[in-house]
Amino acid sequence: MPETALRTAAYPVIFPMSEVDREISFSEIKIFGLSLSSASPEVAASHIVGRAVHGRKTTVNFINAHCVNVARKSRSYRRALGQTDFLLPDGFGIEIAARMSGLEKPENLNGTDLFPLICRRAATQGASLFLLGGLPGVADAAAAWACGQYPSLRIRGTQDGYFDKQDEDALVERINRSGAAILFVGFGVPLQEKWIARNRHRLDAPVVLGVGGLFDYYSGRIPRAPAPIRATRCEWAWRFAMEPRRMAGRYLVGNAIFLALAAFEAARVTGMERIAGRAAKRALDVVAATLALVALLPLFMATALAIRLEDNGPVFFRQKRIGANGRTFSMIKFRSMYTDAEARREALLSRSDRAGPCFKMQDDPRITLVGKLIRRLSIDELPQLFNVLGGSMSIVGPRPALPAEVAQYRGRQWERLSGKPGITCSWQVKGRAEIPFHRQAIMDRAYLRRQSLMTDLKLMALTVPAVIGGRGAY
Repeated sequence: MPETALRTAAYPVIFPMSEVDREISFSEIKIFGLSLSSASPEVAASHIVGRAVHGRKTTVNFINAHCVNVARKSRSYRRALGQTDFLLPDGFGIEIAARMSGLEKPENLNGTDLFPLICRRAATQGASLFLLGGLPGVADAAAAWACGQYPSLRIRGTQDGYFDKQDEDALVERINRSGAAILFVGFGVPLQEKWIARNRHRLDAPVVLGVGGLFDYYSGRIPRAPAPIRATRCEWAWRFAMEPRRMAGRYLVGNAIFLALAAFEAARVTGMERIAGRAAKRALDVVAATLALVALLPLFMATALAIRLEDNGPVFFRQKRIGANGRTFSMIKFRSMYTDAEARREALLSRSDRAGPCFKMQDDPRITLVGKLIRRLSIDELPQLFNVLGGSMSIVGPRPALPAEVAQYRGRQWERLSGKPGITCSWQVKGRAEIPFHRQAIMDRAYLRRQSLMTDLKLMALTVPAVIGGRGAY
């Protein structure tokens, strides 16, 4: 991952007195020109209520795909967001955009999930609430739900969102007289953010949140998506089904626009050349792996039969390996060792033919007769074509390491993990196991710095004679 793609900043969070000794870090993700603060929902709720209890003026708004679309067109909305203390990532769209740009995955901090967490903490810590927004009666019903769930919660007042502009001064005065520590404003985007920005200087409530249609769900006016749908991150589809006419533009057209904006943002962050290179590499992987699997199907079947006949054990062997950016994945190979090979590995470590973290032994007693042949011809590696199709590996890239090997990396050897692992690589075609690990790491880093489509094609072509020659294959 490029160093410029991931920017995180930590800052201390002040909690109520019962938790005053705890310091928890938020991470800051910069995307679409916005700084989003990410933490677990529990930490976020604790922080919000803690600031309210201590009287620290704080404005909180949420950013989802729709917000990004609106901000693209509305300068006044962007200004309002600029006056916000905490912008919280809301929804699957922001996660998709972050991943496209190579940023860390943000938490999903939507207001609907945070509301009960805030209410629970506010009830125990004495922070009172005021609910503003929604159709007539909706805020009242949401307040009734909250008090029913948390009897000690204090709701200082409610007001629907349908009031005249000339009544705004009186409304602000009423909110201030209520003494509420937390004000929820649910007018929808961008009205609520603009209203908060316009009135924040004269609102006494320490914490003000723009929460969109939150009250509709807790009032029962609109049923929330069932838990299984929420778990698949498709709550937007449920909301569209509930209000198709009102939400068609936002979700059908809006989601397509947002994905296009996310692609442009990824291009801005990572560079168009890098994106084009990744797309070309992925296309080459898929095409090459598919053609190879079709062409090698008879060899696959013959190898599987030979393995099975030798000791009646499983044909394939799966092993946890470390892939791009340190992510663990399951690598698949034709089994070339006896079924108890892993248990016997520890006893053989001292007899490794290779210095460094990678264990290699030329006369490894764990290798079966069939295994010696398929290793000599690198046939045991062919099932990794399925890993390539699945996206966890590439045709060309640093060979994937075992977790125990990665734990022994030193210095810049960690940079081997900055790219997707491959079936073949530069040192595979120049001697394989005969090249010491420290040299392998240097060659892998050099490949990752200069990788290109032409380099991959060249290494793929060189792999064939390297396999036939068999140098370093054991």
